[in-house]
Amino acid sequence: MGTFRYAVLGAAKIGAKFCQAAALIEGCEVCAVASKSLERAIQFAENNSIQKAYGSYEELLDKEHPDCAYIAVTPHDHYRLAMMCVERGIPVLCEKAMFQNSAEAESLYAAAKEQGVFVMEAMWSRFLPATKQVKTWLSEDRIGLPEISQMSIGFAAPPGAENRYFNPQAGGGAARDITVYAYELTTYILDQKIKRMAVSAVRGETGVDINNHISIDFEYTLADLATSFVTKMESRMVLYGRKGKIIWPGPHHSSECFLYDGTGNLVEHFIDRETKNGFVYELEETIRCIRAGLLESPVVPWKDTLECSRLFDRIDSYCNSPTMR
Repeated sequence: MGTFRYAVLGAAKIGAKFCQAAALIEGCEVCAVASKSLERAIQFAENNSIQKAYGSYEELLDKEHPDCAYIAVTPHDHYRLAMMCVERGIPVLCEKAMFQNSAEAESLYAAAKEQGVFVMEAMWSRFLPATKQVKTWLSEDRIGLPEISQMSIGFAAPPGAENRYFNPQAGGGAARDITVYAYELTTYILDQKIKRMAVSAVRGETGVDINNHISIDFEYTLADLATSFVTKMESRMVLYGRKGKIIWPGPHHSSECFLYDGTGNLVEHFIDRETKNGFVYELEETIRCIRAGLLESPVVPWKDTLECSRLFDRIDSYCNSPTMR
């Protein structure tokens, strides 16, 4: 089929990991990179063995017309760049959180459907072998029906109103950086209808959310999600069933998970010893879907990303309520 050509929009550190993943895939290359700063783009290209660098996103897309554009800028500019690609008929793989709100998601997906263009949020964690193993244990009824699910992700982000974590102009806030993982992994693993959801948050000095708490009543499971930008938490997911439990450390980047029986004995410990770069799987899925003529991936479908963007709406509304001012 010929070489699959990715282009990178944005010269951020995460783009370097993307380039390393692309190099591990046979018949795949990163053909160009663009940044608002030509100097940064040139430096990124040199560091990552990319032949072409542009100081304009539009120029790259128009001249290179890649098979897919990977968007690696801060969340505030995801929608604009994704729409720029879709309008040119160029498929999109966009870093999480793909949207700042549901209005952006609805607008982009409508345009992608009209234009017949593939779009996917780069929720790489859903593709990891440890994630698949947890799904397998549940499908095999190893712990029974999950009764309770708990997930926490938290760290003390570097201080400073101008960094991406706390800067509202850059799309900062815990919701779009780590809660996106907690929510989209929980919904993926449980794969159940949501009956009710309660949302609460704490707003920091710069106006962005710094702590999130989400309580979800699924059809069969009660789930609790807690995330923080200001305190180090034990990052893990625990699924409790009547036959046992699953403990999954660092689920958004994990290489292992643990299965316990009903008496608390460890019966299986899965360790992924094969993965060199966890981004490889989402790149391969993107290539597969585009070559198959699909508009969305069954692993990260549009509806899941849209529902997460609606969660952001609720968190923003909570933070901006009169009682929070």
